[in-house]
Amino acid sequence: MGSNLYKQLLSVMLLFTITSAQAQLPQKLDQAYRTLKADPQAKYATIGLVVLDASTGNQVYGMNEHVGLATASTLKVITAATAFNMLGKDFRYQTTLAYSGKISPDGVLNGDLIILGGGDPTLGSWRYAGTKEHQILEQWVKAIKDAGIKTINGNVIGDDSLWGSSSVPEGWIWQDIGNYYGAYPSALSWRENQFDLQLRPGSATGAAVSLLRTVPEMPYLNVINELKTGPAGSGDNAYAFLPPLTEVAYLRGTWAAGISKKGISASLSDPAFDAAYRLQDTLKRLGITSMGAPTTARRLVAERKVKPAITAKLSTITSPSLSEIIYWFNKKSVNLYGEHLIRTIAWKAEKEATTKNGVKAVVDYWATKGIDKNALNIADGSGLSPGTRVTPSAMANILFQAQKESWYPELLKSLPINNGMQLKSGSISDVQAYAGYYTATNGRKYIIVININNYSGANISGKLFRVLDVLK
Repeated sequence: MGSNLYKQLLSVMLLFTITSAQAQLPQKLDQAYRTLKADPQAKYATIGLVVLDASTGNQVYGMNEHVGLATASTLKVITAATAFNMLGKDFRYQTTLAYSGKISPDGVLNGDLIILGGGDPTLGSWRYAGTKEHQILEQWVKAIKDAGIKTINGNVIGDDSLWGSSSVPEGWIWQDIGNYYGAYPSALSWRENQFDLQLRPGSATGAAVSLLRTVPEMPYLNVINELKTGPAGSGDNAYAFLPPLTEVAYLRGTWAAGISKKGISASLSDPAFDAAYRLQDTLKRLGITSMGAPTTARRLVAERKVKPAITAKLSTITSPSLSEIIYWFNKKSVNLYGEHLIRTIAWKAEKEATTKNGVKAVVDYWATKGIDKNALNIADGSGLSPGTRVTPSAMANILFQAQKESWYPELLKSLPINNGMQLKSGSISDVQAYAGYYTATNGRKYIIVININNYSGANISGKLFRVLDVLK
């Protein structure tokens, strides 16, 4: 009897300790928040913070939780959750190789080879087992050979017409769109719409930086290199300025002396053209020649030419599943994927596949789940636009509702580990944010959104983490 009473007393004391700690948590969070707010880096900043009990959805602490803030890449959790809900975790894109005209008995295609883009952002990507550029090209070459084609009396056409003529999402800034993270979406995307430029700094600060090569080779692109060598330790301040559908790129900024990086990655100005170019070049190396130059559906329209009608399909490539796409979308914060998903969401909503329609479909979907539309002022699918404004409370509530869905484990798996927590990070100019989940050592589960806009200086993440450390 005495032993049982002792155990009961221990249980009561433990319950009291846990309850007391829970009661103190809001005060500790408030103290940590105010310490951050008093930091010189946050003097002119707006800081949003909301912590929910993940089991109940009840708010543990909030400050500026109903203020719309630029989200940066934390917006991706909303895009991902919406895509899972509207498309399903097993959704896949398809890209088809076809031809127009007829194949003669001696192997002459009197027509065109056509790559029909279906909106797949992974075509030619290095991230998956079966999507790499050489694998896609090998599959296309095999299909062409199996059809008996030995000569093409026409063009290789990248058909990017599925999503119309719009390209860069409205609200993206000029400094971003020529660089890999600003690669714009295309119905026929290719190799994640990027290429590399290998650089070598000069012998002294201010000296010209050498452009050693592009990878892959880009013979159709004119790169004008205006880069200067920056002081040792100044890092990568090099930017590519390459508007869509052009063949002239400018490199501007500085590249530090002694930098260990090999170079930068830039966005393809016309991914559908590059896909057609790579296929035609591969065929030429194998002795299968084309009479015409590579082109795209969009270029044909601009030249007032008619896109040829399909006679037959040769090969269809299926993308990885949506779950696999979202894994890398969040793990590596691939902006391109978000812009493809937002347009695919528009298509699923039976609207024209534009960014604007996709954004509206996202907002409308969450409105049916009780989220105020005015709390979701969204400009794109990735968060690259500084014009996006979402309240921390709305984002936290979407994360709370996500836990109830069958695809939730896939979303959770996609979130990176930051500060020992499963948090999607986001950063654009003067914005740093984190959103996700955390299970404390005592077993309590929390949903966290923390966001600072308009901070000064650099490297503020550690100070945000000190606030979140209160939950540990």
